Amino acid sequence: MGNYYGYHRTSTTQQHLDRGIKEITDFCEINEIKLERIYTDQLTGKNFNRPRYTVLSNDILRDGDTLIISEVDRLGRNKKAILEELRCFNNKGVRIMILELPTTLQDFSKLDNSMAKMLMETINNMLIELYAAMAQAEIEKKEKRQREGIDAKKARGEWEDYGRPKIKKPENWDDVIIKWNKGEIRSVEAMKLTRVKKSTFYKFLKL
Repeated sequence: MGNYYGYHRTSTTQQHLDRGIKEITDFCEINEIKLERIYTDQLTGKNFNRPRYTVLSNDILRDGDTLIISEVDRLGRNKKAILEELRCFNNKGVRIMILELPTTLQDFSKLDNSMAKMLMETINNMLIELYAAMAQAEIEKKEKRQREGIDAKKARGEWEDYGRPKIKKPENWDDVIIKWNKGEIRSVEAMKLTRVKKSTFYKFLKL
């Protein structure tokens, strides 16, 4: 098997990295795992544009390596984005060990490489399926909230706030329509003067 690396993140510099780092190092000491290095960031988990994480995922981790994190939230906050990262790690042959998920912590050291690789892929795929379900549930929950919000708007008669911005009548509309009502100008000329399309013109007449 390859090398072991740790990663830990906090959202702000006011939060201490110590606890997560200690959890990872304690786990490695107890299980006699040689940890090469722990990479850390103190940035938001909304995306993966973090300097140390970028170095770790793009330049350090190789096929057969293992990435250890204390909990999935330290990797990121967005379920869909996490799913994509897990797929990338799996495609690279990188194993993910998450301390809060005991299933991911199985010891493969006594197995031959082919069996260890197969089990690693199985566990990674389980994580991918789990986060695919969670990401879909998150999307459906968001869509449900949006639908409920729209329905509430409709019930209050505030639907005009949604969709396209309401088209305003031209500034010269009233003057032109007075002439149009008197028969002084025809519809085509009124449309040219107000610079509105035929459908909009007749829509405005109904308002």
